[in-house]
Amino acid sequence: MVLLLKTKMHGLFGRCAELLVSRRKWDTLGSFPFLFAARICTGHHCRDSYDYTYLLEQCKSKKSVKKVHAQIVIGGYEQNPFVAAKLVGKYVEYDSNMEVASKVFDSLLDRDVFVWNMVIQGYANLGPFEEALDLYHQMRLSGLSANRYTYPFVLKACGAMKDGNKGQLVHGHVVKLGLDSDLFVANALIASYAKCKDVVISRKVFDNILEKDIISWNSMISGYTVNGHVDEALMLFPAMLQGHTTCLPDHATLVSTLPACVQASAIHVGFWIHSYVIKSGMEVESALGSGLISMYANCGRVSIAREVFVRIKDKNAVAWSAMIRCYGMHGYADEALQMYSQLLESGIHPDEVIFLCLLSACSHAGMVAKGWEIFKEMDDYGIQKNDNHYACMVDLLGRAGFLDQAVEFIESMPVQPGKDVYGALLGACRIHNNIELAEEAAKKLLILDPDNAGRYVILAKMYEDAGRWEDAARVRTAVRENKVRKLTGCSSIEVNCIHHTFGVDDMSHPLTDQIFITLERLDRIMEEEIVIV
Repeated sequence: MVLLLKTKMHGLFGRCAELLVSRRKWDTLGSFPFLFAARICTGHHCRDSYDYTYLLEQCKSKKSVKKVHAQIVIGGYEQNPFVAAKLVGKYVEYDSNMEVASKVFDSLLDRDVFVWNMVIQGYANLGPFEEALDLYHQMRLSGLSANRYTYPFVLKACGAMKDGNKGQLVHGHVVKLGLDSDLFVANALIASYAKCKDVVISRKVFDNILEKDIISWNSMISGYTVNGHVDEALMLFPAMLQGHTTCLPDHATLVSTLPACVQASAIHVGFWIHSYVIKSGMEVESALGSGLISMYANCGRVSIAREVFVRIKDKNAVAWSAMIRCYGMHGYADEALQMYSQLLESGIHPDEVIFLCLLSACSHAGMVAKGWEIFKEMDDYGIQKNDNHYACMVDLLGRAGFLDQAVEFIESMPVQPGKDVYGALLGACRIHNNIELAEEAAKKLLILDPDNAGRYVILAKMYEDAGRWEDAARVRTAVRENKVRKLTGCSSIEVNCIHHTFGVDDMSHPLTDQIFITLERLDRIMEEEIVIV
């Protein structure tokens, strides 16, 4: 009878504690009568902080964390900084927000740097990111000094907010504490500045690191690639291989470098990466495989891209969309549609990117009926259409010569047409030489995309083709008066896996003198050959 009573009471107190935790009634949980009764119900067995941290380590869900949390409260260890830090970490790991974790933190009377770091890390991962910065400043005001583990979380929040000014402020604190030479902190600085689009300072931090590790190289290469500095990324990659043999490329290195190869069509670097993957026995999963497919697609190697796709284990939607895009951009619309059928058979739910690739494939192949079918099928899968999908449909109709239908489609759009939609219409007018409709599209584009010189150029060329020289001159004058800058054309060459880009009268290359001397010699040789002939 006594044993049964104890069991029932233990279950009752455990349930009460869980309810109180879920309702966040923190002030009532530490009362002596409650604690005394709970300990009687557990058979006088008192756990210590090590027991509770061990139990938290075993938790694999938020529900199990809450159960242990209730036991921690019953045991009177909710004020233990070590247990509280572990508890915060577990809520961060298994919760979608910081609400409960922040309640645990706010209830602490004594906080050490470890528990501050845990809650700052949580906000840096889950957001709102501003809270991570606010807590960092509160910690400093409390008299605690941040350490080498604090700053990577704070800098991560700065990068997520893309706030370079706050990042520089934190960087100043790092220098004052003498932590700028710490590899852990320096790597975080590289990533933070890169996310804030300041690759110049990011590179300065990188160059000041004496003993770089693989994370240093990966962060800098990724920073260059994400910010469009593909030439710098492709120059840094071989520098890593040649000068630091101890830092061998890992999966993250290759995934970061491949997008640069795609943008620059750097086939030789891409070949080296693929060879390295094969020789090292690295598993080709979706992220790496998708990068290789996109690289081979941009270089016109469709058959090799297909071989890579076949070897990918656990293909996801990204891998399928990369292969569908590869087929579509090279005119293999039937193969792209066949891939789509195989995707559906595999049980993968198509996303908006896959439908965009399919519509693009239909557009380039002139498959209007199939394009309409694919466009309507998006509703069946609950895919939200965006401006790119509508622009693809306008391009599909316009390329096929159905300009009137394209105009009707634009007028029936449930959202306001964007610059890509009218850009597609203007391009179709150029193909079919419809000046009147081109003028209407151009008027819209001058409002939606006034700084795009390409729109002016298309209209001016249409006027010139029609012999309307005054109108062409008027458009080109508008470009000058509005100070619209055209993108500078350039040529590129790849030498020893290094990608070199040259613009008109470009004097920026370090070997400019030798290059122009060589060109002059080639000109003389060609003139001599012409004279001989």
